[in-house]
Amino acid sequence: MQNISSLVIPMMVLGIIGYAFIKKINIYDVFVEGSKESYDMVLTMFPCMLAMIFGVNIFIKSGVLEYIFSFFQNILNIFHIPLEILPMAIMRPISGSSSLAILNTILETYGPDSFVGRLASVIQGSTDTTFYILTLYFGSIGIKKIRYSLWAGLAADIIGIISAIIIVNYMFG
Repeated sequence: MQNISSLVIPMMVLGIIGYAFIKKINIYDVFVEGSKESYDMVLTMFPCMLAMIFGVNIFIKSGVLEYIFSFFQNILNIFHIPLEILPMAIMRPISGSSSLAILNTILETYGPDSFVGRLASVIQGSTDTTFYILTLYFGSIGIKKIRYSLWAGLAADIIGIISAIIIVNYMFG
């Protein structure tokens, strides 16, 4: 199986080159033209990405997370939800790399087979980076009215987190 997976990308590249040869397309010129277009796209996306990274860093460094944690600790204890999951549940819709770093810390601290490790892994796979998607992709193409997309994305994230808690509690709790 490892041999097959290591050949997939080279076979795709050869397939594209073969298709271009059959259709008599100058693949080098098309590649260079596509590279130029991607450069313009990167320049368009950079301000949106910078603003998102700046906002996430302000949110993390401000100490708001500690305040939120202290507020929710009693509620989480009632439902037997580990407090260690809260940072990941909060950061997942905002930043994929931050939530992945939190997941890594949870797995290193508690182990991948622990209840907290399993719950964190399922949350990581069941949710998406809603604010990242809206900021980067919508901002880069100039969409300003994101109201319904925001609520739909956050609703999906909340449903994913609640479903992860229920399923992991049922299967491993």
